[in-house]
Amino acid sequence: MPAGLVRNLVTGGAGFLGSHLVDRLMQSGEEVLCLDNYFTGRKANIAHWIGHPRFELIRHDVTEPIKLEVDRIWHLACPASPIHYQTNPVKTAKTSFLGTYNMLGLARRVGARLLLASTSEVYGDPEIHPQPESYRGCVNTIGPRACYDEGKRIAETLCFDYRRMHGSEIRIARIFNTYGPRMLADDGRVVSNFIVQALRGEPLTLYGDGSQSRSFCYVDDLIEGLIRLMNADHTGPINLGNPSEFTIRQLAEQVRARINPELALISEPLPADDPRQRKPAIALAQRDLAWTPTVALEQGLEPTISWFRELLA
Repeated sequence: MPAGLVRNLVTGGAGFLGSHLVDRLMQSGEEVLCLDNYFTGRKANIAHWIGHPRFELIRHDVTEPIKLEVDRIWHLACPASPIHYQTNPVKTAKTSFLGTYNMLGLARRVGARLLLASTSEVYGDPEIHPQPESYRGCVNTIGPRACYDEGKRIAETLCFDYRRMHGSEIRIARIFNTYGPRMLADDGRVVSNFIVQALRGEPLTLYGDGSQSRSFCYVDDLIEGLIRLMNADHTGPINLGNPSEFTIRQLAEQVRARINPELALISEPLPADDPRQRKPAIALAQRDLAWTPTVALEQGLEPTISWFRELLA
């Protein structure tokens, strides 16, 4: 390898976000170790890099320690959709705690900088809107989503304790709803749910009356934000998401209009602890990372729908 080549470890690197990050790092000429246990990741997402001299694929679960020599750790490993993280909530909590603990231990041993992919879920069902990084959240510690919400909160705690105790270099990104190609068809997220239902000619399912709101960030914008945060002199936490806000009903209508305007919208009961509003305050990212999302929902839906057309075909 050329002298001075940056050696990156991407945990969860075969997943939705991880594989897009791997693409960017490889295209930048860096060396990438992709680590995944394939619970929600798919080898097909990174198959085009297998055999490349700067790419290495490792099948491993982050809840178990691993010894590697790396310069940077992008810690993305954890199921992030309610359907997947509630399948085995104890495993989800272990992934957030033990996985982050193991990666921080590795980072400390080799002197690597670690970026934690945290989540807007740390804000829970927020009482203030939009959510700034200073907001401490409103999370039900014993609810069905707590394995993920509280798991990410303790992961952030571990990062800052390692920084205080050991001087570890950490970066924390609080990621808001992100969508794009390589999402899983069965992940239960609202964008993929609507697109898959519409492509199958099924009614689009709204939970509640569809008035709850979300902000949707296209994956390319999100990855750019992660890279800027890793390279910046900013520990975080820092919100990364698109502040344009839509109701779930508005999203359903946009998807329906693009695929089949004749489809019906049906309602189901709202899941427990489902947030009524979710929108990032991104002034910090704009100021310190010079980062603002550039892809509007109308633009990002097109390649996402095309991806699912091919997937379902």
